[in-house]
Amino acid sequence: MNKKTSLKDIANHLGVSTALVSYVINNKEKKARVGLEMAEKIRKTAIEFNYQPNLIAQSLKIGKTNTIGLIVADISNPFFSLIARIIEDEARKHGYVVIFGSSDESAEKSQLLIDVFLNRQVDAFIIAPSENTEQQIKTLQKRGVPVVLVDRYFPSIEADGVMINNFQAAYQAVEHLIQNGRDKIGMMTYDNHLVHMQERVNGYKEAIKDNGIKFRSSWLKKVSYQHITRDLPTELKSLLHPELQVNAFFFATNSLAVESLKVINKLGIRVPEDLAIISFDESDAFDLFYPPVTYVSQSVEDIGRRAVDLILARIADIKSKYARVVVEAKLVIRSSSGKKLKEIPDGKKVKEMLIGKKLKEMANGNKLKETPGRKKLKEMPGKPKAR
Repeated sequence: MNKKTSLKDIANHLGVSTALVSYVINNKEKKARVGLEMAEKIRKTAIEFNYQPNLIAQSLKIGKTNTIGLIVADISNPFFSLIARIIEDEARKHGYVVIFGSSDESAEKSQLLIDVFLNRQVDAFIIAPSENTEQQIKTLQKRGVPVVLVDRYFPSIEADGVMINNFQAAYQAVEHLIQNGRDKIGMMTYDNHLVHMQERVNGYKEAIKDNGIKFRSSWLKKVSYQHITRDLPTELKSLLHPELQVNAFFFATNSLAVESLKVINKLGIRVPEDLAIISFDESDAFDLFYPPVTYVSQSVEDIGRRAVDLILARIADIKSKYARVVVEAKLVIRSSSGKKLKEIPDGKKVKEMLIGKKLKEMANGNKLKETPGRKKLKEMPGKPKAR
């Protein structure tokens, strides 16, 4: 194995002191009043000798590594991968490197990642917490390790966090389906007790209730994150096959929507003619389906940037007051949620229209034919029945 180049090797080669080389390598040449020409020589020699700084030694000396540990549910999920990239880019602007891992919604794996990152002496954590990880967060706080939660939170823990109003976003999405004439709306969600997921379910139920629709428990389907490909088709088909028992579906995450769309396509169900669809979060996979999918958009740019802002503030002052930032979400309306139904005139107006047409035809000597449609119109009451 080749010997690793040291500061002393560079100093001996140039005939200067090790301290002088150290000042330049650590970008402190102005403080040491090192000339521009000498600084340039030192940097050039360091490159030629392939000098690599000892980060562990540096961290022990200054008490920090300028690294942040990021733990998300699944880094392959577009939502989390985009947030991770933004956090990485924003952190780099402030001299920090981000290392990350996926918990796969497992408390055990989450703890394993925390231990690994702590052994690497990260300065702080940004975490999208899994279910049953409250104690892990509390332990980090007790140890004085800065932590910021993203996407999820625990009501029992005071902590910095960035998230959206999940209840409001879900309510808006379901109300949009109702305004488009859908009155039997199913929902697919994960079977867990994470607050953000429960808020989405509550928003779904409240929108149905507020619009005078009687909720049926069979409309709400839950699947395990670990067994999504095994459980989802069965749960979905219970409402869609052999007969459609719902005319719309709201999916709590993009991963649930993507897996469900595969089943819906295989069943030959037309979207949105037979079944209107809205998903929480966008996915690149939506581009493979027709028609374009309506989705709840979370501003990953804002979530990522605000998370970095909060963690840097917490690193600077571990005892400062906790801050919880709520980022705005919006409904991106596309074809899959259908079109708004035209308003139907009330019974009185329909009768007046028919009578007027009948009188006009009689005046022209024409006899009205009794069609099923006309017969139905004549029998309509003054007020339409509630759907």
